[in-house]
Amino acid sequence: MVVWAIQSSKTTQPAHPKRGGWDGAHSSNRWGLRGSEDLGDGLKAIFTLESGYSLMNGTQAQGGRLYGREAVLGLKSDAWGTITLGRQGNIAYRWLAGVATPFGNNFNQARTAGTFSVAEVRYDNQIQYLTPSISGFQAGIGYSFNADGEQEFKQGDHNEPNVRAVTAGLRYSNGPVAAVLTYDQIKDAKTGTGVKAKSWNLAGSYDFEVAEVHLGFGITDDGWFGTPSQLRNSELGFGSIRAYNDGFRANSYGVGLSALVGARGKLLAGWGMVDPRDNGAAYAGRDLKSQHIFGLAYTYKLSARTNLYAQAAYGKNVAFVSGNKTQSIGVGLRHSF
Repeated sequence: MVVWAIQSSKTTQPAHPKRGGWDGAHSSNRWGLRGSEDLGDGLKAIFTLESGYSLMNGTQAQGGRLYGREAVLGLKSDAWGTITLGRQGNIAYRWLAGVATPFGNNFNQARTAGTFSVAEVRYDNQIQYLTPSISGFQAGIGYSFNADGEQEFKQGDHNEPNVRAVTAGLRYSNGPVAAVLTYDQIKDAKTGTGVKAKSWNLAGSYDFEVAEVHLGFGITDDGWFGTPSQLRNSELGFGSIRAYNDGFRANSYGVGLSALVGARGKLLAGWGMVDPRDNGAAYAGRDLKSQHIFGLAYTYKLSARTNLYAQAAYGKNVAFVSGNKTQSIGVGLRHSF
């Protein structure tokens, strides 16, 4: 929770500030249940039920779903890996977010998903498999039978009504080195265009003990997988980027650094840019501008479960619209259990 924050936006109109309590800045609020049963021979049955909510007003997040963050059941084996079924994050959500930038999917506008659209995506009706880690290498693949909502029946010669999605990735983690390669694809089944949005992303980090460096690069074609900057605030009124846009291409770049400050403090800084290379059918004739997001944060551990933090972010040309600017600053308290 942020105990005091200032957030404002500016387009072609005068700035619109908002001051006061604001939750989910360091990390989104959630609660849930997680458990496992040992079935013997290194095999376990596992489940996770996790719900997102607003601390300020008690309402549910993720479109009002009871377990909108995650609802999965699966099997986990030391020798064969993990298979899960249900609503869950894509491979990039699991692996890319924490490597491409120092913020992971925390700190609101500065979060990795503000620059890399696949870094915070959840698919309904998904079956996902993760291999065991072998010499630091691990692979994962997932398939969604309908990415958003209940799976529908296909009748006669009608077009496929389900939005199919594929997610895959490979990562390496050994000592101070981490590297991730991911791919996501989702096909439009609602408008009949059959456009497939696709995204490749590559990221790496190296921990020098006193500081950790993060680098990321991504290419997204024919659409966009998330909101333009993960502002999560409809009051700002920014136009959204099309989920499907035939001929569109954008390159994503991320650079970041995190450094320990004393025994309990940590400083995080980063810059992310999304550069639209081709406008596609949806933005034909429009002069799109590169979106830039600058983030800065500091955390201080009061205990293993509680920390204080301060954060600031600035966005330029948000949603590729020239002159769209946002800025936020706040201090807060986070407790996990």
